[in-house]
Amino acid sequence: MRETRVTVVVRTHQRPAELRRTLAHLCRLPERPEIVVVDNGSCPRNARAIREAAAEAGVGLLRLSHHVGAAACNLAVAHVRTPYVAFCDDDTWWADGALERAVSIMDTCPDVGLVNGRVLVGPEQREAKVCRRMASSPLERAGLPGTSLLSFLPGAVVMRMAAFREAGGYEPRLGLGAEAVLMGLDLATIGWHMLYAPDVVVHHHPSPACRRPERQVILARNRLWVAVLRLPWGDVLREARQILRQAQVDGVAGRVLWRAAAGLAWPLLNRQVVPVDVIRLYRGWHAEPERGHAICRGRMAGMH
Repeated sequence: MRETRVTVVVRTHQRPAELRRTLAHLCRLPERPEIVVVDNGSCPRNARAIREAAAEAGVGLLRLSHHVGAAACNLAVAHVRTPYVAFCDDDTWWADGALERAVSIMDTCPDVGLVNGRVLVGPEQREAKVCRRMASSPLERAGLPGTSLLSFLPGAVVMRMAAFREAGGYEPRLGLGAEAVLMGLDLATIGWHMLYAPDVVVHHHPSPACRRPERQVILARNRLWVAVLRLPWGDVLREARQILRQAQVDGVAGRVLWRAAAGLAWPLLNRQVVPVDVIRLYRGWHAEPERGHAICRGRMAGMH
């Protein structure tokens, strides 16, 4: 790209070593993107190391006093001036040419709001299983250069700034987990297409610090809340049965029900069911029940 038209937002929390590695890769990209690091409430010692890493790389840094989950991206986007924004975590980076390819797709297709890349895991560059789920999406392509999606991986996506802002960013109440499910439904409601493009490559070297048992509970709770927020009651019941069946297998059903019920007033009071055409997309997307759930879980399980 002859000019910088994309900004990379890197979200980090308590992992300065991983951040240094990611910034080293991003700073070598031929696209020469703008880079902004968001420190999502790290402790003072790690915050100091993160500040030093950002200064050494010569990139922007924003710091939050506490962890706000995916909503940290909202703060970064408020400072972005390019027409496109790419997101990654501190253990993820974009391959050479990936950003240019994603921008080219959206330049050519003005109704595409985001492009999800293909994730290669570890030094062996093994394709993440969740990518095979996206590649086999049953949704209509509508002549677009990629498979159509209804959800995406927040740490492996390039978005049109106008789409992100029109959708209102990530919902702060969800923290981490199912945030892309809600945004995907809202983007589809507005009329934006979402694509999976296998030639847009993202490298992911999972940090050993990325798995926490409590995240299973939060993810299941959030999926229940999102269903109540946006789906007809019949679909809410079907989604709830699937979520609770998996929660029983994981041994966390009681905790999921407790956490979901404790905050149920919010989704009930803010319930806005998506239009009929989006409901059809949702049902097509879940024609294979595990598809949407696998993509959602991929976000929380290091995109394995």
